[in-house]
Order: sequence, then C-alpha cells, then structure tokens
Amino acid sequence: MTETNIPYRFDKTDEIGTIRQRYEGKIDPGETTGDSVIIAGRLMLSRPQGKIFFGNLTDWTGTIQLFAQETSLENFRELTKLSLGDWIGVSGVLMRTKKGELSVKLSSFVPLAYTKHGFGDKFKGITDTDLRYRHREVDLWANGSTLKVFLARSKIISYIRRHLEDIGFIEVETPILNRIAGGATAKPFVTYHNALGINFYLRIAPELYLKRLVVGGFEKVFEIGRVFRNEGLSTRHNPEFTLLELYQAYADYNDLMVLCENLISDVAEMLNGTTVVNINGHQIDLKPPFIRATMEELIFDSIHETVNIHRSLNDLQDIAKKYGVEFDESWTVGKLVLEIYEKTTESNLIGPVFVLDYPKDVSPLARTHRYDELLVERFECIIGGRELCNAFSELNDSDDQLERMKIQAEKKLMGDSEAMDVDYDYVNALEHGLPPTGGLGIGIDRLVMLLTETSAIKDVILFPTLKPLDSNSRGQDD
Repeated sequence: MTETNIPYRFDKTDEIGTIRQRYEGKIDPGETTGDSVIIAGRLMLSRPQGKIFFGNLTDWTGTIQLFAQETSLENFRELTKLSLGDWIGVSGVLMRTKKGELSVKLSSFVPLAYTKHGFGDKFKGITDTDLRYRHREVDLWANGSTLKVFLARSKIISYIRRHLEDIGFIEVETPILNRIAGGATAKPFVTYHNALGINFYLRIAPELYLKRLVVGGFEKVFEIGRVFRNEGLSTRHNPEFTLLELYQAYADYNDLMVLCENLISDVAEMLNGTTVVNINGHQIDLKPPFIRATMEELIFDSIHETVNIHRSLNDLQDIAKKYGVEFDESWTVGKLVLEIYEKTTESNLIGPVFVLDYPKDVSPLARTHRYDELLVERFECIIGGRELCNAFSELNDSDDQLERMKIQAEKKLMGDSEAMDVDYDYVNALEHGLPPTGGLGIGIDRLVMLLTETSAIKDVILFPTLKPLDSNSRGQDD
C-alpha cells in the first residue's frame, strides 16, 4: 500500500456516536436497513474470516462494527490487509448482525492514512504511562478513557465560561510575558527579548493585570489561561498549567465562597448529571454550602494543638518538631503556621471545605482581616485532600501593598527564589483607586482531575512536561 491512492479530502455524512444514538433500540437482529451512511475513522479491530470481514471503526464519538463480503466489495483484499490504526472512509448500509451488533455493511471503502506504528494491545490499549504521555496522539486512540477525559476537560472549560458570563463576568486576555515576576509567590521562568535586550518572565499569575482592569472599570472580569511556575513535577504539579482567575468589584472573600461553591457544583452537574464524585474511596458531594472553618480550627481538629499566629516562634517550632514538620530557622511565625497546617492537616481534609484566614506574612496580596491584623481574609478550597482554589478579599491600600512588596523583594535578595519583586506599575494603579474587590483563582487541571475522578495531573494535561529522553533518542518508539 502506498500514499499515492490517498484522497485529499473525504465527505462523510455522519459521526458514529450520532448513528448509534439514532438507531438505539431499532433494527432487529439479522435485519438490514436501506439506510446508507458514509463515515470515517481509524480501523481499531480487524478480523478477516475467509470471504467475509469484521472490524471496528472508531471516530471521536464512538465505535461501530464493519461487515464486508468479498462478493460485494471490489477492493475486499485490500481491506483485509489494513493495519490496526489505519484511517479509512467507508460507505454502506446499516444492519444488525444475528448477535445483535449494530454494523455497517460495506459497499466501498477508501484508505485515508496509513500508520507506521502499532496501537497497543487490542484489548488493553497502552499501559506504559511514559509512552502514553510522550505520544498522546497514540494514547487517545488506544485508550478510550483518555479521550473521554479530554473531551470532558473541554466541556468543563466551556461550562465555566457559560456560568461566569451568565452572572455578568467578562473574559479578557492579559500578557504572558511579564517584566516583573508577580501575582503569586513562585519561582518564575526567565526568557530574553532580543529586540529590547532585557529579560522577561513567563507569568506566574495574571492577578496584577486583572486587578488593574478593575481599577479601570471592569467590575466583573475573568481570564482562563496558561501560567508558568519553575517547580518540580508531581501528581499534582506541572510547570505550566491552566488557571482561572476572576475579580469582582464591591465583593469580599465571603461573596467569593458563594460564587466558588456554586460554580463548582454547577459545572459538576452539567458534566456528570450529579454533584457527587468519588475520590480515593471517598464519596464527596459538591452541593453547596461547603464547610467553612478557620485554619486554626482545622489544625486543632487534626492534631489537638493550638496553632495560630499569636503563638511564639519557639512554641511553634516545638510543635513542628513533635509532628515531624521540617522547617528553616529563618521562617516567620506565619510561615511556620502554614507549614504545620500543610504537613499535618490539609491532606486529611475530605471536604469540600473552605479553609479561612491565613497569616498575613504569607499572603502579600490579600487584605488585612477585619478582626485580626495579623491575618488576612483569604481562603483555599480543599476537596479530597487537594487544594483546588485560592481567594482573597483583595488588598487595595497602595501604601500597605508597597510595603508588603518591599518585604517580598528583601526576601528575594536574601535568597528566596519564590518571593515577588516590587511592581511599581501595579502600586501606581492602586493609587488611582481599587474599590473593595474579591478575587478567586481555580486550577483548571485540578478541577478536571476532581470531576473526572483522575488521580494524576499528567492524565488531564494533553502534553505534560516530561524529563527529556537521552540525546540519541528520536523521541519516538520504534
């Protein structure tokens, strides 16, 4: 077989999933209809049996059986020599076999592309995870569950947009190349702009630009886009990931909790028809209202110790040692409180729960708590032991913001690679007046993991970051 007989295009009349829905419960076993279809996809099962042929054709909506006879198909022998994974277009009439399988009885077929690589075990697909991630194009066909996850991901993002637009939010785009590494505490990626002769950072969050838009009059604004953090790889972390950030004027973090729980439950219902998900053996209902509890309360429930910003540094260090929490002697009280929480409590929170009121010194962009000046009005949503989102009552005092950014810059000079720089453009924007504002960020990849009941972030990112193969490798499996 050669590429010379491959057409430049192919007209099909139907998708397989549509056909299966249309004829569900129709056509008796052994009956052939007069209904003709023209479909295309990959041949994913081939079973020639002398002068007859059975096979499975798969497109992105489903799979249907093919049936052909040598006496009624001109290029029958060519059909029997096809490899699994070859693309073909077929025409024929719908029938149901005596065993009750909906099938297309072929009157013609045309090859559309030939594969030069195998498509895994016909029953098990591809089980090598490294191969699946490096060759997602193969994984999508060989493992039907993979395609379902990524179709679900697209639907989730579409549902999020619909939900936010329905309640008055406007979608915008902000720069990916940033002069200042800001908007979150994380180590950035650095790149170089040849024409300007200066370094830029790949954004670690769109936060500061979005809040400048609120200053400019956008009262409800959101962005869904890639952000980049120069960190390690894990089942929950990928250096580039997709983030939803939104900001609402005249709102605080209490308003954002309501928005967040309604958004998550609404998207779950639209995707799965239920608000219940199963994570690590736990059945979790995402129906509002979610539990609301302070970080201090949750730590006490977990280890029966009082851990808060008002304890002495020595007391907190003793508690950390008691529970095997590693720390640096230079850490502040707030940093140590957060570390004790993350190491002793967070992974045990099944939720959904909003963890409230974080130490100020680990939250440089959040507004001081109205009842405790050492805390900020911040929450994270934890579901199944995983952080899903982060939200603030936004700091809108330009003088306070400048001082906090200067503290961050000092930390950076002392070697903290995740600390922020001072963004004077943002401070200047605050000087023009930011109204009371609530801001929320949701990790799209983790939301997809939750709603598709997936345990590893690489399984919900089409092309995750991977360790390179050795320099002699072609990057493919021969």
